[in-house]
Amino acid sequence: MQNSPAPTKADDPTLILLTVEEAARRLSVGRTTCFALIRSGALESLTIGSLRRVPADAPAAYLARRRAEKQAA
Repeated sequence: MQNSPAPTKADDPTLILLTVEEAARRLSVGRTTCFALIRSGALESLTIGSLRRVPADAPAAYLARRRAEKQAA
């Protein structure tokens, strides 16, 4: 019997907000690149207190926009 690895926090489908690092991991980019996407407005984020969080659906929405832009070009 094979043991499947336990899901990591970044892969938890119940999360509605991600840290910048978790969002970067989902996009397969670095933390600095992810912050640059946030600063440019390309990747949605919000601040809760002093914490920066990315809605869990924002990385997929960013990729969908990029794919649509590529197809339109």
